[in-house]
Amino acid sequence: MTTEAPDAWKQWHERRVETVSAPYGPLALTATHWVEDYPDGRLPDIPGIWVADDEGVVLTAAGTDGLTVDDRPFTGAVHLAADRGPEATSRVALGDKRLFVLVREGVWGVRVYDPGSAARRAFRGIEATPYDSRWSVPGRYTPYDDTRTVRVGNADGRERGLALTGELAFTLAGKERTLRVAQQADGRLWAVFADATSGDSSFRFRFLYPEAPDAEGRTTVDLNRAQLPPCAFADHFICPFPPPGNTLDVAIDAGERGLS
Repeated sequence: MTTEAPDAWKQWHERRVETVSAPYGPLALTATHWVEDYPDGRLPDIPGIWVADDEGVVLTAAGTDGLTVDDRPFTGAVHLAADRGPEATSRVALGDKRLFVLVREGVWGVRVYDPGSAARRAFRGIEATPYDSRWSVPGRYTPYDDTRTVRVGNADGRERGLALTGELAFTLAGKERTLRVAQQADGRLWAVFADATSGDSSFRFRFLYPEAPDAEGRTTVDLNRAQLPPCAFADHFICPFPPPGNTLDVAIDAGERGLS
């Protein structure tokens, strides 16, 4: 084996550590508030009045609330659509905190990102197994005729739809395996999966992002790059659990396993 793949994996791992520990990365998330849960419009520890309608969130605030919108001190009312990201560029801020507007299945929410969060201060790294070529195998993506949405549990205890666009087949440990996946806007695939190590020597489930398949559906399933979902870094994420069929009966001793 050449050093090219292990070196590329090392660079990937270092980028992951930088990303999750960034000032407004996953470790900085300290709250997710669903606006409908607060009929009076007052979110915990956040100034202003937040009211959802069909198209977004209306924020009303006084100058003494200390909020800024588009980097300017804010007073009055403004209609907010969902922030597109990254989190550091959310329209609303409270000092160093970023208040990120999101929507899931028509339900509007506000996330609080605080670079001074306890989780970010305590972070020491991501436990990950060094690269092993045995865990990188050819795969073939077969799209469905139409997107299929399945209801799955989420990390916050609610059930939501997970849109799946096809299946990814590959051979591992002498047996053909299949994962149900979604194809993203950039062409990459996204799989939410569990395996025989889940909840034991690795987090209870993980994400995998194989590269965009070619015209024949060919791609690489590199489980060395199995990664922790955002909810491994903060309890306030709503990560979907693996859909039916995405729990592999093999121990995937590769990729990210947990926090150091």
